[in-house]
Amino acid sequence: MTAPSPISSKDNPLLKQLRLLSQDSTAYRKIGRVWLEGDHLCRALLDRGQTPAVAVFTESHWPQADERLRYSAPLVHTVPDRLMASVSGLESPAGVGFVWELPEAPAVLSDVPTVVLDRLQDAGNVGSVLRSAAAFGFRQVLALRGTAALWSPKVVRAGMGAHFGLRLIESLSGEDLECLQVPLVLTSSHQGDWLHQTQLPWPCAWVMGHEGQGVGPALAERASRWVRIGQPGGEESLNVAAAAAICLHASAVASQL
Repeated sequence: MTAPSPISSKDNPLLKQLRLLSQDSTAYRKIGRVWLEGDHLCRALLDRGQTPAVAVFTESHWPQADERLRYSAPLVHTVPDRLMASVSGLESPAGVGFVWELPEAPAVLSDVPTVVLDRLQDAGNVGSVLRSAAAFGFRQVLALRGTAALWSPKVVRAGMGAHFGLRLIESLSGEDLECLQVPLVLTSSHQGDWLHQTQLPWPCAWVMGHEGQGVGPALAERASRWVRIGQPGGEESLNVAAAAAICLHASAVASQL
Protein backbone atom coordinates (compact mmCIF):
# COMPACT_ATOMS: atom_id res chain seq x y z
CA MET A 1 0.00 0.00 0.00
CA THR A 2 1.59 3.24 -1.14
CA ALA A 3 1.40 6.52 0.72
CA PRO A 4 -0.93 9.18 -0.72
CA SER A 5 0.52 11.83 -2.99
CA PRO A 6 0.08 15.32 -1.53
CA ILE A 7 -1.32 18.22 -3.55
CA SER A 8 -0.53 21.68 -2.26
CA SER A 9 -1.23 24.05 -5.17
CA LYS A 10 -4.67 25.43 -5.97
CA ASP A 11 -3.61 25.39 -9.65
CA ASN A 12 -3.10 21.63 -9.68
CA PRO A 13 -4.83 20.19 -12.80
CA LEU A 14 -6.84 17.69 -10.77
CA LEU A 15 -8.19 20.38 -8.46
CA LYS A 16 -9.09 22.54 -11.45
CA GLN A 17 -11.05 19.61 -12.86
CA LEU A 18 -12.80 19.00 -9.54
CA ARG A 19 -13.86 22.64 -9.34
CA LEU A 20 -15.39 22.36 -12.79
CA LEU A 21 -17.18 19.11 -11.96
CA SER A 22 -18.56 20.51 -8.70
CA GLN A 23 -19.70 23.85 -10.12
CA ASP A 24 -20.88 23.05 -13.66
CA SER A 25 -23.95 20.79 -13.78
CA THR A 26 -23.10 19.35 -17.20
CA ALA A 27 -19.29 19.31 -17.11
CA TYR A 28 -19.36 15.53 -16.61
CA ARG A 29 -20.63 15.11 -20.16
CA LYS A 30 -17.44 16.61 -21.61
CA ILE A 31 -15.00 15.21 -19.06
CA GLY A 32 -16.54 11.75 -18.68
CA ARG A 33 -16.07 11.84 -14.91
CA VAL A 34 -18.13 12.64 -11.84
CA TRP A 35 -16.98 14.00 -8.47
CA LEU A 36 -18.50 12.08 -5.56
CA GLU A 37 -18.07 14.08 -2.39
CA GLY A 38 -18.54 12.64 1.06
CA ASP A 39 -18.29 9.35 2.89
CA HIS A 40 -21.82 8.17 2.00
CA LEU A 41 -21.48 8.51 -1.77
CA CYS A 42 -17.99 7.02 -1.74
CA ARG A 43 -19.18 3.97 0.19
CA ALA A 44 -22.23 3.62 -2.04
CA LEU A 45 -19.97 3.39 -5.08
CA LEU A 46 -17.84 0.69 -3.46
CA ASP A 47 -20.91 -1.21 -2.29
CA ARG A 48 -21.95 -1.56 -5.94
CA GLY A 49 -18.60 -3.12 -6.81
CA GLN A 50 -17.28 -0.03 -8.58
CA THR A 51 -13.74 1.33 -8.36
CA PRO A 52 -12.96 5.06 -8.32
CA ALA A 53 -10.21 6.40 -10.52
CA VAL A 54 -8.94 8.81 -7.86
CA ALA A 55 -9.51 9.25 -4.13
CA VAL A 56 -8.94 12.65 -2.52
CA PHE A 57 -8.68 13.19 1.25
CA THR A 58 -8.16 16.26 3.33
CA GLU A 59 -4.97 16.25 5.35
CA SER A 60 -6.97 16.29 8.58
CA HIS A 61 -9.20 13.38 7.56
CA TRP A 62 -6.55 11.05 6.13
CA PRO A 63 -5.18 9.74 9.46
CA GLN A 64 -8.64 8.66 10.63
CA ALA A 65 -10.10 7.52 7.31
CA ASP A 66 -11.40 3.99 6.98
CA GLU A 67 -8.93 1.72 5.18
CA ARG A 68 -11.65 0.61 2.77
CA LEU A 69 -11.79 4.18 1.47
CA ARG A 70 -8.08 4.90 1.80
CA TYR A 71 -7.00 2.09 -0.52
CA SER A 72 -9.93 1.83 -2.89
CA ALA A 73 -8.45 3.80 -5.82
CA PRO A 74 -5.25 3.38 -7.85
CA LEU A 75 -4.45 7.07 -7.27
CA VAL A 76 -4.77 8.62 -3.81
CA HIS A 77 -4.11 12.26 -2.92
CA THR A 78 -4.25 14.40 0.18
CA VAL A 79 -4.96 18.12 0.06
CA PRO A 80 -5.01 20.86 2.69
CA ASP A 81 -8.49 21.37 4.12
CA ARG A 82 -8.68 24.86 2.61
CA LEU A 83 -8.13 23.45 -0.89
CA MET A 84 -10.84 20.84 -0.43
CA ALA A 85 -13.14 23.69 0.58
CA SER A 86 -12.30 25.47 -2.68
CA VAL A 87 -13.62 22.56 -4.78
CA SER A 88 -16.47 21.50 -2.51
CA GLY A 89 -20.11 21.88 -3.41
CA LEU A 90 -21.15 21.42 0.21
CA GLU A 91 -21.65 24.00 2.93
CA SER A 92 -19.40 21.89 5.15
CA PRO A 93 -16.73 20.32 2.92
CA ALA A 94 -16.29 16.57 3.32
CA GLY A 95 -13.03 14.91 4.22
CA VAL A 96 -13.07 12.52 1.29
CA GLY A 97 -14.19 12.44 -2.33
CA PHE A 98 -13.89 10.06 -5.27
CA VAL A 99 -13.45 10.72 -8.97
CA TRP A 100 -15.31 8.05 -10.94
CA GLU A 101 -15.04 7.39 -14.66
CA LEU A 102 -18.54 7.34 -16.14
CA PRO A 103 -19.33 4.17 -18.08
CA GLU A 104 -20.47 4.25 -21.68
CA ALA A 105 -24.15 5.11 -22.04
CA PRO A 106 -26.07 1.82 -22.19
CA ALA A 107 -28.74 0.91 -24.70
CA VAL A 108 -32.40 1.14 -23.72
CA LEU A 109 -33.77 -2.18 -22.52
CA SER A 110 -37.27 -2.78 -23.83
CA ASP A 111 -38.76 -5.09 -21.20
CA VAL A 112 -37.53 -4.09 -17.73
CA PRO A 113 -39.26 -2.02 -15.02
CA THR A 114 -38.57 1.56 -16.06
CA VAL A 115 -39.10 5.15 -14.96
CA VAL A 116 -39.35 7.84 -17.64
CA LEU A 117 -38.56 11.43 -16.68
CA ASP A 118 -40.25 13.92 -18.99
CA ARG A 119 -38.53 17.30 -18.52
CA LEU A 120 -38.31 17.28 -14.72
CA GLN A 121 -36.52 20.51 -13.88
CA ASP A 122 -35.69 20.35 -10.18
CA ALA A 123 -32.48 18.50 -9.30
CA GLY A 124 -33.81 17.52 -5.89
CA ASN A 125 -36.92 15.99 -7.43
CA VAL A 126 -34.88 14.05 -9.97
CA GLY A 127 -32.52 12.68 -7.33
CA SER A 128 -35.44 11.71 -5.12
CA VAL A 129 -37.16 9.86 -7.97
CA LEU A 130 -33.94 7.95 -8.63
CA ARG A 131 -33.81 6.89 -4.98
CA SER A 132 -37.38 5.62 -5.16
CA ALA A 133 -36.71 3.82 -8.44
CA ALA A 134 -33.73 1.97 -6.97
CA ALA A 135 -35.58 1.18 -3.73
CA PHE A 136 -38.62 -0.30 -5.44
CA GLY A 137 -36.97 -2.47 -8.08
CA PHE A 138 -37.03 -0.26 -11.17
CA ARG A 139 -33.83 -1.05 -13.03
CA GLN A 140 -33.84 1.62 -15.71
CA VAL A 141 -34.41 5.38 -15.75
CA LEU A 142 -34.84 7.17 -19.08
CA ALA A 143 -34.58 10.97 -19.07
CA LEU A 144 -35.97 12.97 -21.97
CA ARG A 145 -34.27 16.13 -23.16
CA GLY A 146 -35.06 19.00 -20.84
CA THR A 147 -34.72 16.91 -17.69
CA ALA A 148 -32.13 18.04 -15.13
CA ALA A 149 -28.73 16.47 -15.86
CA LEU A 150 -28.73 13.09 -14.16
CA TRP A 151 -25.09 13.22 -13.05
CA SER A 152 -25.06 16.87 -11.99
CA PRO A 153 -23.70 17.39 -8.46
CA LYS A 154 -27.11 18.31 -7.00
CA VAL A 155 -28.86 15.30 -8.54
CA VAL A 156 -26.08 12.95 -7.42
CA ARG A 157 -26.26 14.25 -3.85
CA ALA A 158 -30.06 13.97 -3.81
CA GLY A 159 -29.82 10.43 -5.20
CA MET A 160 -27.72 9.36 -2.18
CA GLY A 161 -26.04 6.53 -4.10
CA ALA A 162 -29.07 5.29 -6.07
CA HIS A 163 -27.30 6.18 -9.33
CA PHE A 164 -24.93 3.23 -9.00
CA GLY A 165 -27.74 0.68 -8.93
CA LEU A 166 -29.62 1.98 -11.97
CA ARG A 167 -29.33 1.89 -15.73
CA LEU A 168 -29.37 5.62 -16.50
CA ILE A 169 -29.86 7.01 -20.00
CA GLU A 170 -30.42 10.71 -20.66
CA SER A 171 -30.97 13.26 -23.44
CA LEU A 172 -33.50 11.00 -25.13
CA SER A 173 -36.29 11.96 -27.50
CA GLY A 174 -39.80 10.57 -27.50
CA GLU A 175 -38.87 8.41 -30.49
CA ASP A 176 -36.19 6.70 -28.41
CA LEU A 177 -38.95 5.26 -26.22
CA GLU A 178 -40.72 3.50 -29.07
CA CYS A 179 -38.69 0.37 -28.38
CA LEU A 180 -40.32 -0.04 -24.95
CA GLN A 181 -42.48 -3.14 -24.82
CA VAL A 182 -43.83 -2.52 -21.32
CA PRO A 183 -47.04 -0.54 -20.66
CA LEU A 184 -46.66 3.21 -20.07
CA VAL A 185 -48.46 4.27 -16.90
CA LEU A 186 -49.12 7.96 -16.25
CA THR A 187 -50.47 9.84 -13.26
CA SER A 188 -53.07 12.56 -13.26
CA SER A 189 -54.81 14.59 -10.58
CA HIS A 190 -58.15 14.50 -12.42
CA GLN A 191 -58.46 11.33 -14.53
CA GLY A 192 -57.77 7.62 -14.47
CA ASP A 193 -58.26 4.73 -12.07
CA TRP A 194 -57.61 5.22 -8.38
CA LEU A 195 -54.15 3.89 -7.62
CA HIS A 196 -55.27 1.96 -4.54
CA GLN A 197 -58.08 0.23 -6.46
CA THR A 198 -56.42 -0.70 -9.75
CA GLN A 199 -54.35 -3.71 -10.76
CA LEU A 200 -51.00 -2.42 -11.95
CA PRO A 201 -49.06 -4.13 -14.74
CA TRP A 202 -45.59 -5.51 -14.03
CA PRO A 203 -43.18 -4.76 -15.47
CA CYS A 204 -44.21 -1.30 -16.60
CA ALA A 205 -42.82 2.16 -17.31
CA TRP A 206 -44.02 4.95 -15.03
CA VAL A 207 -43.84 8.37 -16.70
CA MET A 208 -43.18 11.35 -14.42
CA GLY A 209 -43.78 14.72 -16.05
CA HIS A 210 -42.64 18.31 -15.75
CA GLU A 211 -43.41 19.88 -12.36
CA GLY A 212 -45.73 22.48 -13.85
CA GLN A 213 -46.79 21.21 -17.27
CA GLY A 214 -47.03 17.50 -16.58
CA VAL A 215 -46.41 14.85 -19.21
CA GLY A 216 -46.07 16.09 -22.78
CA PRO A 217 -48.82 15.38 -25.35
CA ALA A 218 -46.82 12.83 -27.35
CA LEU A 219 -46.25 10.58 -24.34
CA ALA A 220 -49.77 11.18 -23.06
CA GLU A 221 -51.17 9.76 -26.31
CA ARG A 222 -49.15 6.59 -25.82
CA ALA A 223 -50.33 5.96 -22.26
CA SER A 224 -51.55 2.43 -21.58
CA ARG A 225 -53.16 3.53 -18.34
CA TRP A 226 -53.86 6.67 -16.33
CA VAL A 227 -54.00 6.52 -12.56
CA ARG A 228 -54.62 9.06 -9.84
CA ILE A 229 -53.62 9.09 -6.22
CA GLY A 230 -56.33 9.47 -3.60
CA GLN A 231 -55.81 12.65 -1.56
CA PRO A 232 -58.46 12.77 1.16
CA GLY A 233 -56.80 15.87 2.61
CA GLY A 234 -57.95 17.84 -0.40
CA GLU A 235 -54.67 19.18 -1.85
CA GLU A 236 -54.77 19.95 -5.56
CA SER A 237 -51.72 17.87 -6.42
CA LEU A 238 -48.59 16.24 -5.03
CA ASN A 239 -44.96 17.07 -5.58
CA VAL A 240 -43.70 14.86 -8.41
CA ALA A 241 -41.10 13.18 -6.20
CA ALA A 242 -43.76 12.31 -3.61
CA ALA A 243 -46.11 11.04 -6.31
CA ALA A 244 -43.33 8.92 -7.80
CA ALA A 245 -42.54 7.33 -4.45
CA ILE A 246 -46.19 6.40 -3.90
CA CYS A 247 -46.66 5.01 -7.42
CA LEU A 248 -43.41 3.05 -7.56
CA HIS A 249 -44.09 1.55 -4.15
CA ALA A 250 -47.56 0.49 -5.29
CA SER A 251 -45.98 -1.25 -8.31
CA ALA A 252 -43.40 -2.98 -6.15
CA VAL A 253 -46.13 -4.30 -3.84
CA ALA A 254 -48.26 -5.42 -6.78
CA SER A 255 -45.31 -7.29 -8.30
CA GLN A 256 -45.07 -9.47 -5.18
CA LEU A 257 -48.73 -10.52 -5.19
